[in-house]
Amino acid sequence: MLELRYLLLSDNQITGAIPSNIGESLPNLYFLSLSGNRITGTIPDSIGHLFSLKVIDFSRNNLTGNIPSTINNCSSLIVLDLGNNNLSGMIPKLLGQLQWLQSLHLNDNKLSGELPSSFQNLSSLELLDLSSNQLSGKVPSWIGTAFINLVILNLRSNVFFGRLPSRLSNLSSLHVLDLAQNNLIGKIPITLVELKAMAQVHNMDMYSLYHTGSSSWYEERLIVITKGQSLKYTRTLSLVVSIDLSDNNLSGEFPEVITKLSGLEFLNLSMNHIIGQIPESISMLCQLSSLDLSSNKLSGTIPSSMSLLTFLSYLNLSNNNFFGKIPFIGQMSTFTELAFAENPNLCGTPLVTKCQDEDLDKRQSALEDKIDGSYVDKWFYLSIGLGFAMGILVPYFVLAIRRSWCDAYFDFVDKIVKWLLFRRRVTYAKNQAQRQ
Repeated sequence: MLELRYLLLSDNQITGAIPSNIGESLPNLYFLSLSGNRITGTIPDSIGHLFSLKVIDFSRNNLTGNIPSTINNCSSLIVLDLGNNNLSGMIPKLLGQLQWLQSLHLNDNKLSGELPSSFQNLSSLELLDLSSNQLSGKVPSWIGTAFINLVILNLRSNVFFGRLPSRLSNLSSLHVLDLAQNNLIGKIPITLVELKAMAQVHNMDMYSLYHTGSSSWYEERLIVITKGQSLKYTRTLSLVVSIDLSDNNLSGEFPEVITKLSGLEFLNLSMNHIIGQIPESISMLCQLSSLDLSSNKLSGTIPSSMSLLTFLSYLNLSNNNFFGKIPFIGQMSTFTELAFAENPNLCGTPLVTKCQDEDLDKRQSALEDKIDGSYVDKWFYLSIGLGFAMGILVPYFVLAIRRSWCDAYFDFVDKIVKWLLFRRRVTYAKNQAQRQ
């Protein structure tokens, strides 16, 4: 056992606690995975004796207590996954000494306090998931300068407050930004337009998330809330491009600069206090498949350019102040009334409320049909009288001259009568349809 390099016991039904002497028993271990079991108790301090460890995965268990600061002795660590447990206390400052760390999952625990400033030393970090904890304080501005390789930033469901730091725009490799369900205030910074990776279409090969060497057996994962549901991404995580700032106290106008992030697939700004209109340039988000702007204070008409978003499969504009006719064309014609609910001044399909111009068009059409019918009626009866008179008088003159002229004349009269009868039937049918 002393020479054991890989210990993978994930997704079993193992119970009990992690042996307190695990560090002394397996000193040469590279890969340690106990995820998806029923393990209880605390993480033993002896874990710090596993100096060669590249991957620690204790996720999806029932571990309690604090994160031992001795983990910082695992100086070669690339992946640390302690997500989905019942760990509590503050995040140890000494974790900031893990300079080779690429992936840190501490999500779905009971951790509290602020993000340690020592994390500024984690320059190799590519994925940071601290979601669903009780972390507080401001979102540190140094995140934008320290984590130059960061691809995924998930601080969802915490107690962070203050404004969004403008330096987040320095995260040129960022593909997922999730700060939803916090207490953030202020405007959405226009500097988000500088998130270069999100502005590139079909440039989503984040091979660095697929670890190599001794850590290649670890599969990255992330829960993304999109399209009104929680979706777990593993192998396809590299394809996700998302911004979720929902359920905060953000204000100001809709940030038009976001429409320049043409690689964006999921955008959720719902449950804030955003005002203004949706810009026509929204159509520049050509990869967008989910858009949620519900429960804000947006107004104006819904831009017809949204019909050009051919990949859009989820839309929620409910509970705003939009008005006018819904542009129910193109991709917009695929959505039900739920996408537009609680906008009292919206009208048109698919809503029950019809627009005034639609009623006006119907009345105008009915009036034109009535006038057209009256016109045909007058000519119809007049033609009968004229036809009768001409039918009596003209043949005498024609027959007196030439028989072939007589045949041609009656053939012409016959065609005129047939045409008038046809017009009469068409007008009658249209009038009947209008009455129904």
